[in-house]
Amino acid sequence: MLISTDSRTSFEKSKPGRRGATLTSSRCLDYQPVQKISESLLRKQVLLFPELTEPEAVRHFVSLSKKNYSIDTQFYPLGSCTMKYNPKVNEWAAGLDKFSALHPFQPEETVQGMLSIFYDLEQYLKTITGMDAFTLQPAAGAHGELTGIMLVRAYHNATGQGHRSKVLVPDSSHGTNPASAALFGYRVVELKTNDRGRVDLEVLLENLDDDTACLMLTNPNTLGLFEEDILEITKQVHSKGALLYYDGANLNPLLGIARPGDMGFDIVHLNLHKTFSTPHGGGGPGSGPVGVKKRLIPFLPLPVLEKTAAGKFTWNKDAPQSIGRVKSFYGNAGMLLRAYVYIRSLGLEGILKCSEGAIVNANYLRKKLKKYFPVAIDETCMHEFVLTLKFATNKGIHAGDIGKRLLELGFHAPTVHFPLVVEEALMIEPTETESKETLDEFIEAMIAIAREIEEDPKVILDAPRNLPIARPDEVLAARKPILSYRDLVREKALQSDGVSVS
Repeated sequence: MLISTDSRTSFEKSKPGRRGATLTSSRCLDYQPVQKISESLLRKQVLLFPELTEPEAVRHFVSLSKKNYSIDTQFYPLGSCTMKYNPKVNEWAAGLDKFSALHPFQPEETVQGMLSIFYDLEQYLKTITGMDAFTLQPAAGAHGELTGIMLVRAYHNATGQGHRSKVLVPDSSHGTNPASAALFGYRVVELKTNDRGRVDLEVLLENLDDDTACLMLTNPNTLGLFEEDILEITKQVHSKGALLYYDGANLNPLLGIARPGDMGFDIVHLNLHKTFSTPHGGGGPGSGPVGVKKRLIPFLPLPVLEKTAAGKFTWNKDAPQSIGRVKSFYGNAGMLLRAYVYIRSLGLEGILKCSEGAIVNANYLRKKLKKYFPVAIDETCMHEFVLTLKFATNKGIHAGDIGKRLLELGFHAPTVHFPLVVEEALMIEPTETESKETLDEFIEAMIAIAREIEEDPKVILDAPRNLPIARPDEVLAARKPILSYRDLVREKALQSDGVSVS
């Protein structure tokens, strides 16, 4: 699919005097005078807006939309991020006036319907995960992690164990795990995994002591493998008085099959924008509810939603051991509503089918692709698996190059160069929402790439050639991003003067 390479901004297309329709007061039948704004609040300079006709403006933004990859337009096998389809019934519900017009400052007696949805969602999440209570406040998975670490600290302080200063993290974990622990002052200790890509019990026991605050674990892990020794792991962690934290990024293949609470986890964060189909990334915002076992309930963020004996819903703000509020109001309400609709639409039977579909799709891809690309740990996987491109490095081809070639062929790139325990990793997660036909098209593209690696590697190294951006200087883009039109003007002026912007 060829995409226009016209990447000019709306400012660059602007011509003085061009404009779309302008509605004045005399032409607006429902026009009402606006209360005069205080002079102190008025802008001192006129805003710089591009001058375009309506067709030009419409074409510009529609053209930009065509340059976006999205789950609505293409297969998005982004490993460890569960980019599943977002059902439109969720959007319909979130757009209803009865929900979208609510304001967080409304008295609670006027929003009992929304509070009942929050309450029911908490009950559903408790049932799905096996936890005893939930807070819906955290605004993302990483925010949920930070909330969980705060709960760890609060619990140990309350039980006279505030000296515990280290958090154990497997070397295959998501990068947010050590970041969250370090941000809250803990010393992070990395655990080397065994040759089957799982927690090494001997390494765990060597590092587990009375100074351990918690072990942060993803199950299944980032290699898509279930931790078979999870019950022994939780037994050993609890024997030292430490807590077990569950990173919920990979919960999708466990829905209706296994529960973190039954495995012995004390704290769990969920990614509603992954497992429960709410929009992800730029389509967000995210949502990262945190569940806890009974002994950690007193430390949950305030306010806590409660149901009275009369069946009314109210906010309880009286919890002296609480870590306090972690988000304004009560989390991202629109995302919570979408997840509620998703769960209600599927029911327990549908949720179980999601997990089964994710597992079948991942293993179908793994079996088909292993003939052409080595699998890091070639065992039956859960929702995702990891290929390695190490064999192609002698031809100058790396995992990122395969990702760029896939973009050129109409597929979003898998996660590349992660997890770090696998050289030249390609982490692939098809999710349950993709058909066999889509998976077969992806397989054909990967087989074609395998052939190119052997016969014509330059095709891969030059990709992509049909996208608005080819191969930018990624280091420079990260260090000096162009975030506004003024930055773009400055860069182009420097380039025209022969000044290097690097």
